[in-house]
Amino acid sequence: MNEQVGAADASPRLPNMPADERDQWGKTSYPAAEIHFLRGPQKRTFELWRAMRIFFELLSGFRALHFVGPCVTVFGSARFKEDHIYYGAARQVGALLARAGFTVMTGGGPGIMEAANRGAKDVGGVSIGCNIELPSEQKPNPYLDKWVTFRHFYVRKLMLVKYSYAFIAMPGGFGTLDEFFETATLIQTGKIKQFPLVLMGKEYWQPLLDFMRDRLLVNKTIDPVDYERITVTDSPEQAVDSVRRIAMHNFGLTYAGQMKRRRLLGE
Repeated sequence: MNEQVGAADASPRLPNMPADERDQWGKTSYPAAEIHFLRGPQKRTFELWRAMRIFFELLSGFRALHFVGPCVTVFGSARFKEDHIYYGAARQVGALLARAGFTVMTGGGPGIMEAANRGAKDVGGVSIGCNIELPSEQKPNPYLDKWVTFRHFYVRKLMLVKYSYAFIAMPGGFGTLDEFFETATLIQTGKIKQFPLVLMGKEYWQPLLDFMRDRLLVNKTIDPVDYERITVTDSPEQAVDSVRRIAMHNFGLTYAGQMKRRRLLGE
């Protein structure tokens, strides 16, 4: 990114999601097949077919998200309502990220995810959702320019990481912790670069931070740098400023020279 950072219209625009597609969100799910797949060794033909399905799911995600621009992924609970303080903070984060020229990516559902996507749309930014099929119905929030549905959590998490240059974890539950620690592990092991990693909500995360400091660091199961690279703040401005500053320094992001679409590939 260069001095043009802050132009909300610098990111590519994407078509609005048709209402009928939104109404079908999460209504088709295959829990029996998924349970069968994760049960252990299966017939070779079954496992070959599942491997092919996973491959095409990966390919579908790659094609759908190829041109979304530099993203920041916002993790957080689906359970916070519009009147909650964390919803308001996430909405502000989404708006600030969009003003900084980032595409805002979330899991596409309600709560914190909706708030971040909504904040991006408030200022004319681009808003992306990566859905996961579940047995219970889950509708996408109405603030998405584009969304993709995945059957497998690991494929979905790959997409949330692959296209993002930073990660902001708002308060959340098991899913948020899973996403946060997987990202931290990828950074720790050098699988991805030193991406900005932000925890928002000091009071909410303090017991977890205490555990990391008093147990993981003391027992040397992580290194001091693993703990110190995490930015913890209550300020949406500080969170986004650290994301923008580190991403620009580490990756030299710029709006120039974006990938060109190829008609031959249906882009």
